[in-house]
Amino acid sequence: MNDIQKTPVLPMLIIGSMYVILGFSVGINAYFIPFVQEAFTVSTAASYLIMTATFSAYVLFGVPSGSVLKALGYKKGISIAFITIAAGFALIGYAASIVSFALFLFALFIIGTGQTLLTGAINSYVTILGPAESAASRISTMGIADKLALAGASLILGIFLDLGNVQLGDAIVPFYIIGAMLTAIGILSLYSPLPELKAPGEHESEDEINEVSVYANSKTSILQIPHVLLGVVAIFFDVGVEIIALGSINDYAKVLNLPSPENYVWLTTFGMVAGYLLGVFFIPKLVSQRMALVLCAVSGMFITVSITMVPPAISIYLVAALGLSNSLLWPAIFPLALADLGKFTKTGSSILVMGIIGGAVLPLLFGYAADLYSHQMAYLVCLPSYFYILYFAVKGSRIRTGAPVENIFPETGIRV
Repeated sequence: MNDIQKTPVLPMLIIGSMYVILGFSVGINAYFIPFVQEAFTVSTAASYLIMTATFSAYVLFGVPSGSVLKALGYKKGISIAFITIAAGFALIGYAASIVSFALFLFALFIIGTGQTLLTGAINSYVTILGPAESAASRISTMGIADKLALAGASLILGIFLDLGNVQLGDAIVPFYIIGAMLTAIGILSLYSPLPELKAPGEHESEDEINEVSVYANSKTSILQIPHVLLGVVAIFFDVGVEIIALGSINDYAKVLNLPSPENYVWLTTFGMVAGYLLGVFFIPKLVSQRMALVLCAVSGMFITVSITMVPPAISIYLVAALGLSNSLLWPAIFPLALADLGKFTKTGSSILVMGIIGGAVLPLLFGYAADLYSHQMAYLVCLPSYFYILYFAVKGSRIRTGAPVENIFPETGIRV
């Protein structure tokens, strides 16, 4: 374990490739929304059921995924996640062959189930792979792979599926092939050199309880640990503002009659990548992950208000700048919420993943506000999210109720 913490290069490369696949599997949703409207002849509202089908899996399978990881460990859990996602992709091909929109949505739910398990597994794995204070830096590195793959999914699917001439039959063979490839990756991951890690204090036998795990071992349920529950809400708001910034900018560009509106999403993506790079280089060397979260939340509030106060042609570039503010939210929230969980680490990561449902809820509020007022004013929907994330950084992530005196906050040296 100590050797891995010092030089986690090989595990990071392996997990990084898994983030690429996760990003791609999430990114297909943006491409599928216009595709299914013509392929299955459904309304615009019905096409957004794609998001519902995917994100609902995070809520329904969030807690069970933690049980899977706890029972089988990370490697087997990751393998099952890939095979589940593979089954969903193959089912998309079959749904296209029999022209069934209902089965298509069910296939996306299956993919979402695999994504839930994979997201919890690889994020908690990266968190405990090295020193706790640099977890945000490691997750930032992974975030670069994830977001580039997410944005690149539309480019890859565009090779096989032409939105200008939608043919449902074009989706059959490519998705069978993707399903077969992911099945192979799932099998290979079992034999990868990834070590099976455990978080400090995750061993449950009495003789292995140490100072790090005293707090968690004093609890009988994760529901007794407030900072992880507050972290779920933080993830909810984090993913919500991320999806708003990434998903609305193309539509906003179209409303403003700007040329090539479909390319504006890359501005937000590049903003996020730039933020990830800052996290990689400066956490924890210059700033702690808690301070990084504070800075991102404050900058998000400032940019959100500024969007509504400048001319529309300028405001769209501030929407892209939200990508920079959003970049380190997830990398900082996840390790802060997992801190001191000990034996509840795997359960905690699965509960945190449930907060991803914010990516389905907040964009709906944004769309409603845009219809009532304007796209420019609708971005104020993000303001309460940043306020809450700031609260979590400053106060919520520090709450430890009933913690024994042996538990010490490393950053402050205060016994609680």
